[in-house]
Amino acid sequence: MTSMDAIGVLAAMTAVARRTALVLGASGGIGGAVARALRDAGWTVRALKRGLASESEHRDGLQWLRGDALVAEDVQRAAQGCSVIVHAVNPPGYRRWSELVLPMLDNTIAAAKARGATIVLPGTVYNFGPDAMPHPAEDSPQRPVTRKGAIRAEMERRLQAGAERGDFRAVVLRAGDYFGPDAANSWFSQGLVTPGQPVAKIQQIGTDGVGHQWAYLPDVATAMVALIERCGTLPAFARFHFAGHWDADGRQMVEAIRRVVQRRTGVQARLTRFPWWAVRLAQPVVPLFRELAEMRYLWRQPLRLGEARLAAELADVGGVPHTPLDVAVERSLVALGCLPGTSTLNRSSAAAAARSAHPA
Repeated sequence: MTSMDAIGVLAAMTAVARRTALVLGASGGIGGAVARALRDAGWTVRALKRGLASESEHRDGLQWLRGDALVAEDVQRAAQGCSVIVHAVNPPGYRRWSELVLPMLDNTIAAAKARGATIVLPGTVYNFGPDAMPHPAEDSPQRPVTRKGAIRAEMERRLQAGAERGDFRAVVLRAGDYFGPDAANSWFSQGLVTPGQPVAKIQQIGTDGVGHQWAYLPDVATAMVALIERCGTLPAFARFHFAGHWDADGRQMVEAIRRVVQRRTGVQARLTRFPWWAVRLAQPVVPLFRELAEMRYLWRQPLRLGEARLAAELADVGGVPHTPLDVAVERSLVALGCLPGTSTLNRSSAAAAARSAHPA
């Protein structure tokens, strides 16, 4: 091999590394959506998964590696040659947050520091307490009133501290409650409707007149990939808010579901109230219900994220992706098995949705 050949090979390897990402939590909703969006954008995507039969396997255009986000050596090995680590992993079923969340993040931080990689974190609104409501900015003080909120605030503090020291770069994209084809574990799929069943009733979770923020998962993933593509030009630590769909009176989401179901099936679903009383009674013995009860304040008080900073950043790539609400709801219900067959959107609606969901 000549010296020029060697230089060419090195350049090719460097280019591949620049577009190789490790996604932790790719089996989940936001992690899986971001992994597929990166793949579709031409990235090489690795995903860590426990219990694989072999050390690695290629499936759905992703390279799956056997490993555990709680094992530092597994994360270090999977992150070799990666310029980006998407940290989208959470303990299943809200269990053992206080024990597991921060150690997993520390493993990601160590791997990113060793490789000079960028960490990308899907953020939450848990970080904010009542003092920041109803319109927290990206840099508003984080004084959470819940255990999960305190942990999420500490996660961002550790990322900001490491990025400001120059150990790595970090991007946080915060959004409201996820819904969409990949969001199986969400308030939409576990509270409003019942997966796998026709929609005969819709449960209203919040209080009449209290707004709530929703985020369509494919749009969030597309926005996150757009930020990843330009992370080299962002500040070392960058926070953004994703507005998604604002349900101004707490009824617009349930009414959208009702419209879609009636158009697709002719059935007018009845509206009922989410049984918070059952959650309250069962929370001493059901850990999941205890965690849900802790988050009830977000259904009693409005918290609305503005996305002016994100819109300015993505203005030259078509703006912030935004799928129309009824389109997003229909796709979500089809994926959950609540509607028969595939989407019956007309061509113009589908084309408009595609343009809004995928910035050029």
